[in-house]
Amino acid sequence: MSQAEFARTMGTLAEKGEPFVVATVVKAEGRSSGGTGSKAIVSGVGKVVCGGLEWLPDSALVSYAKKAMRAGAPRTVKVYLDAVEGSAGPIVRSQTEQEIHVEARVGGTMEVYIEPFLPAQRLVLVGQGGKDDIEDALVRLAKGLDFEVVVVDHSPVLNEEPDRLISDPSFDLSKLDLSPSDSVVVLTKGERDVRVLQTLSQFRPRYVALVASTKRAEEDRAALRKSGVAEAFVTSLRSPAGADIGAVTPAEIALSIMAEVVAEKYEKKVPAKAGASGVPAASPRG
Repeated sequence: MSQAEFARTMGTLAEKGEPFVVATVVKAEGRSSGGTGSKAIVSGVGKVVCGGLEWLPDSALVSYAKKAMRAGAPRTVKVYLDAVEGSAGPIVRSQTEQEIHVEARVGGTMEVYIEPFLPAQRLVLVGQGGKDDIEDALVRLAKGLDFEVVVVDHSPVLNEEPDRLISDPSFDLSKLDLSPSDSVVVLTKGERDVRVLQTLSQFRPRYVALVASTKRAEEDRAALRKSGVAEAFVTSLRSPAGADIGAVTPAEIALSIMAEVVAEKYEKKVPAKAGASGVPAASPRG
């Protein structure tokens, strides 16, 4: 593997907005010392796409890489190579959060630095124009949580500027090129719900929510199914939007939505509102 190839692979993944991990052997002792400086890239879907680490099985490397991407922080793993005569290794014997024992034909130790590269967290708000206190509060909260905020709205009334405002009423939402790390909140108030959600269903954003009553959400789901949208997207749609924290005011509803967005980022579960994602429906609140 050449340095140019390695750099190209990193650049390609970064341009696509995909998460990945670079694993590097930073220290090696014993007969494994020849591996110092070895590198590998693990993609967000858990595949070694470039390079490789001698004596560390790909399955073990991928396991630690996924944990680093979920945590959003680098880690160092110590690898103990247990020399076994005639071994068909490397074979994982045991592993913990910080160390792993591998049966191999050589003995020694390695320290592997696992560094995640994560795309910017982006929140896309699709509005309907005019004053919307939930939209306004979402911009403020999301920016405070270091999200890149994109607002697609022809005439929003906002107290804080988003990172990007798309005010063209004829803007094609598919041109946003949504990535698996994006979150989207739809605030179209019924007028364009289905059309917007149909476009979003062509992508795989991490989180899609529709701010609507239980009744309207079910009507929109029925229309999506009738139009042929994949069932996986329909059932994954968060609506009514937000975690069940008893939110009433626009600011509280925005907080409940951001709670879901952050929980999804870290693959955590939060209680969903009644009627959302298969939760038994309660009486609509309007």
